[in-house]
Amino acid sequence: MKFIKRIFAWWDGQTIGTQLFTWRKGRLVGEDGQGNKYYTNKDGKKRWVIYNGFCDASRVPPDWHGWLHHTFDNAPGTTPLRHQAWEKPHQENLSGTALAYAPPGSMRAAQPAARADYEAWQPE
Repeated sequence: MKFIKRIFAWWDGQTIGTQLFTWRKGRLVGEDGQGNKYYTNKDGKKRWVIYNGFCDASRVPPDWHGWLHHTFDNAPGTTPLRHQAWEKPHQENLSGTALAYAPPGSMRAAQPAARADYEAWQPE
């Protein structure tokens, strides 16, 4: 079953095709704090990530995102990047989860307070 899942299930790690391509042409460049591994081919024109678990692009830290998109040539582990004081640590996208942001007054934020001018209808 695991073999069949690896053939078709691209959202949970790498498929067989990606693994074969990575073995043949890939050169490991580095790894981030979440265990995602970053590869490039020999001439450096192609860059890709193999996720550690569920594939979600928001799990790629900003430093590695810049390297993947050829914003800068050196991988984050080789040359330290200058960060601003106002930058927050990387956090993955929490939309659709229980931890997603709910603004004040949102129906998801909390149960609405009981109102004195409203009485719920009760069937007889």
